[in-house]
Amino acid sequence: MKKSLKLFLIILMAFSLFLVSCSPSPSAGEKPSDTLVALQAVKTGTQGVEMSLLPDSPPAVSYDQNELLALVEVKNKGSHNLQAQDCFVQITGFDPNIILGGFNSPRSCAENVGVLEGKSVYNTDGSSNILEFTSSVNLPLGLTDYNPTLNFLTCYNYHTLASPSVCVDPLFYQVTSEQKTCKPMDVLTPGGQGGPVGITYVGVDMIGDKAIFEINVRNQGIGRVLSPYANIQNCGQASLEYTDLDRLAYNVEMSSGGKISCRPNDGFVRLTSGQGKIICTFSISGVSAFETPLLINLDYSYVQSQKKSVRIIQTPQ
Repeated sequence: MKKSLKLFLIILMAFSLFLVSCSPSPSAGEKPSDTLVALQAVKTGTQGVEMSLLPDSPPAVSYDQNELLALVEVKNKGSHNLQAQDCFVQITGFDPNIILGGFNSPRSCAENVGVLEGKSVYNTDGSSNILEFTSSVNLPLGLTDYNPTLNFLTCYNYHTLASPSVCVDPLFYQVTSEQKTCKPMDVLTPGGQGGPVGITYVGVDMIGDKAIFEINVRNQGIGRVLSPYANIQNCGQASLEYTDLDRLAYNVEMSSGGKISCRPNDGFVRLTSGQGKIICTFSISGVSAFETPLLINLDYSYVQSQKKSVRIIQTPQ
C-alpha cells in the first residue's frame, strides 16, 4: 500500500510537469522580436527558488508503523543557475528521537540533476526537481500520538544582475538642451531582475564631471536575506549569526569605466525593513551627454520556509 501511494504520487507529479511543459511560454525564436520577449521574461521577476509539498506528503495523519514520506518539489524561477552546493532543503521542528532517518538530513535541491537551472531564453520557466524524504517513527512507550509542526526550509545562494540604463552629462550646465541626446534623471526599475532581491530605483545627479547614483536595494521575495557566507547547508539549526542576517554583497560598474567610489565602502549593504541603499560616485569623461548601462551585481543567500502540522498515532495492536 505504501509503495503504491508513493508510485501514484510520483506519476501524478510527472504528469503535472508534462502539462506545464506543454503550456505556451515565451521562447527564443528566429525573429529578434521573439528573442526580445524571451529575454525580457528572463531579466525580470522577483522569485528565486520556490518550494511546495506534494498533496498528502507528508500525510496529515499517519500510523507510527508506517513509513513517513515527504515529497518536496523545488523550482528555480529566477535567472541564476544553482549547483548542487548552492541550494538545500531541510526539515526541522520534530524530535529526532521520535522521527528517525531521512528527515534529519539536508538535501541538495539539485540532487540527481547536477544543476537546477534558472530561466533562460530557451526555457523561460526555469527547471524543477523532486526530493524524497523518508523516515521511520519510534513513539516512546506510553505515548499514543505525536503532533509536531514540520518546518520545511529552503536555503540557497543567489545572484542578481541589474543593468538600468542611465544618462550622464559631464557638461550638464554648459551645453544647451538642443545639443543633448539625453537628460540625467532618476530611473525606476519595477518588476525585479530575476531574483528575490533587486534594484527598485536609481537616483541620478550630476555635479561637474561626477555622476552620483543613489541605488535602492529591496528584498522583493517572501523570505529572509542572508550573507553570501552563511552556512546554507544547515541554516535550519542554530548556525546563523547576527552578521549573517539582512546583509548582502554588491559591486557596481559602468561599461564606460571611470573612477568609482561607493558607500558602504566594504562592499556590503545591510537591509533595514527589507531595504538598503548604495551611493556611488563616478568620474565621467567626454564632452556630451550619453546613455550607458549601470551594472549592479548583488550576491546573497536566501531562506524561506513552509510549515505543515502532522499527527502520528499509535498503530492499533
